[in-house]
Amino acid sequence: MCGRYTLTTSGQIIAEFFKLSAVPDIKPRYNIAPTQSVATVTVEPEKIQRQFQFMRWGLIPSWAKDIKIGSRMINARSETVAEKPAFRSAIKHRRCLIVADGFYEWQQQGKNKQPYYFQKADGEPFAFAGLWENWESPEAENIVSCTIITTAANETVQPMHDRMPVILPDSDWEQWLDPSVKNSQEVLPLLKPYASEAMKAKAVSAIVNSPSRDSPECIQPIE
Repeated sequence: MCGRYTLTTSGQIIAEFFKLSAVPDIKPRYNIAPTQSVATVTVEPEKIQRQFQFMRWGLIPSWAKDIKIGSRMINARSETVAEKPAFRSAIKHRRCLIVADGFYEWQQQGKNKQPYYFQKADGEPFAFAGLWENWESPEAENIVSCTIITTAANETVQPMHDRMPVILPDSDWEQWLDPSVKNSQEVLPLLKPYASEAMKAKAVSAIVNSPSRDSPECIQPIE
């Protein structure tokens, strides 16, 4: 699964990288956790301009009766995403990019778990394959939420965890975001492990275990 990640890149660079029409107002985040507000990119139907939007991490299906279900929907498995009731409509109609520049996984070491931080080898920002949904609360509040799609781990991640988030190469962004593509079978082939040779990993401090810790120390390497 993917339960924590980072976005420390400036809004100016994000705007240029994702070809946004305006610079998003974002601050560095070193320990993004479920149910928090996260940066996403979408394309609305009948429009070609990419839209930046904050969403709640943890997808709340439109039919859900309680917001709490979102905390169990932070990830969607690529192998079953087109079949699960919570995701099968979104994979056809509501796909998004979730903006990041690193993510964490934990390796079991005896009784403890050692956190590792993963990035692209070039250190550039990237996009997780995401899905989003609108949900209206009993109080008529509209909440836009999202989930990160995961797949089997590549050779860089596998020693620490058997799953990893789907990182979409920028060459796949247009197809993934295209609202005219409504057949899930056309986008499922994009949901594959990122090239292991294009990634790097390092062990980091256990302070990242606490969602309340959100500082550069979270990504500092340890010996």
